[in-house]
Amino acid sequence: MLRHEFQPGRLVAGLFLAGTGAVYAGDAVGLWDTPWFAIVPLVVGGLCLAGATAALTRGIRGRRGPGRGNGTGAADTGATS
Repeated sequence: MLRHEFQPGRLVAGLFLAGTGAVYAGDAVGLWDTPWFAIVPLVVGGLCLAGATAALTRGIRGRRGPGRGNGTGAADTGATS
């Protein structure tokens, strides 16, 4: 059972930010030379792609909430036993 809902937009954003960190880590170690302005297209492009992914995910999933439509058939009625 998942502890939280999977959000692909956050995954894409995290991958791009981690990739940007790896590019600058390689520059710091001396493996290659990265210009200072390379962070702009990496971060902005990654965030735009993450936003598009999140919008697509929302469109596919619809407007159902995180606790609805999980297929268990158990509804929370709020009544106590």
